[in-house]
Amino acid sequence: MFRIIGSKAKDLCDAHLRPSRRDLLRVGGAGMLGMSLGSLLKLQSVQAGAQVASAVGGGPGWGKAKSVLMVYLQGGPSHLDLWDPKPEAAENIRSIFKPIGTKLPGISFTEILPKLAQINDKFTMIRSMSYTPNGLFNHTAAIYQMMTGYTTDKVSPSGQLEPPNGQDFPNFGSQIVRLRPPTEPMLPFVMLPRPLQESNVVGKGGSAGFLGKGYDPYTLFPDGDDMDMSKMDRIKVDDLKMRPDVFAVRMQRRAKLRDMINAQMPAVEKAVEKEHLDEYYQRALSLVTSGRARDAFDLSQEPDAIRDKYGRNTFGQSCLLARRLLEAGTRVVEVIWPKVANSDNHSWDHHADLSKRMKTQSGPLLDTGLSALIDDMDKRGMLENTLVVAIGEFGRSPNKGVSTSGNQNSADGRDHWPYCYTAVLAGAGIKRGYVHGKSDATGSSPLENPVHPTEILATIYHALGIHPETIVYNHLNQPRELVKAQAATALFA
Repeated sequence: MFRIIGSKAKDLCDAHLRPSRRDLLRVGGAGMLGMSLGSLLKLQSVQAGAQVASAVGGGPGWGKAKSVLMVYLQGGPSHLDLWDPKPEAAENIRSIFKPIGTKLPGISFTEILPKLAQINDKFTMIRSMSYTPNGLFNHTAAIYQMMTGYTTDKVSPSGQLEPPNGQDFPNFGSQIVRLRPPTEPMLPFVMLPRPLQESNVVGKGGSAGFLGKGYDPYTLFPDGDDMDMSKMDRIKVDDLKMRPDVFAVRMQRRAKLRDMINAQMPAVEKAVEKEHLDEYYQRALSLVTSGRARDAFDLSQEPDAIRDKYGRNTFGQSCLLARRLLEAGTRVVEVIWPKVANSDNHSWDHHADLSKRMKTQSGPLLDTGLSALIDDMDKRGMLENTLVVAIGEFGRSPNKGVSTSGNQNSADGRDHWPYCYTAVLAGAGIKRGYVHGKSDATGSSPLENPVHPTEILATIYHALGIHPETIVYNHLNQPRELVKAQAATALFA
């Protein structure tokens, strides 16, 4: 019997696909085509090597990162009211918050970020993030672009996208763990503490899409309302625990029994050895029996002083948990701002009451949590090989009270603004105390060095030693680049 190995809608050019044992047993008839099992596997190996060879990279920052942490400020923070104040602008543009000095001479933040102002010599700030939206100014489309590198062509009249499906472009974390699988018995990709969301569209841009569910993130979404600041104290990871009636010893015995059965097929096993077909089984077994993941999720192991430093709230404790996961060997962690995009209280979507909500809610959470994260990782030496990115899907309009997206805005509210905003990057060779780009006098557009969100994704791939234009095959078996952009190598020292 002869059967071409590969899943439906895939072909042998998909380097990430591997044959099953059943496929290997069925391939016995391949000899009639002049192809032995060894030559078939060799063909796959050669193709995979050719694909890697065609994506040779280099330059500043190439391969400096072993892991990446995305702090996703879902909702669109106002750059004018945080880290790019324009105190000389007209009253309807400048922030109500006072500018303050930072560690960098001539660089000001607003009074909302006093702690970050004291450590901005540890990170790079991009004040020239910019793009022209494709379609409506809605969060979901912008989130999808930021997380996948692609825009969607299906936007409903309400501005929302269709729900997630298997034809979506993969989240960048899924792409990374496919191309750079972890070397430790640890969850490769974790997303917390809530899904990406706008209105009733939940999880768009947050899955592995056409790569398949095997590359989906492990999602840690604790029970409780978004305003429940203590939900991280009730983390449950039951699927990482042994069942009461199954002990690690029994699991190991079962593995040995399986090895004995495998030993009866020496020829097949020898041929398959280089293909690592048992790799995922062994990783899953190691993950459950080692307890490494469970220990990483246990925030009670941290001293009270450290937990207090990060902030006893959902965002702060999520940042602390992210640091623990990265230390334990997780390749990609995405911390999603713990409030749905288009909502009030603690949200960055400040269409109304910005002066009150940012000062008492979202601002202090960000300042405390992000400053503690960067400072803590720096002191632990983790910024040597971990890339940290803090960014939203867009900024807010320079003019207060105007509508740019069809939303109603109060006199002190700001609407969506993708034409100019700010991002922060640290670690993995990123310059310290550097400001990239410059916005104009009103924070409306970049004056120099504009950076597109897709260039941020390209920079992430580049830092991990993955060429941004590496080819991946979609659900229709069509070749697509990871992202159609080049890395912003000027950000690296």
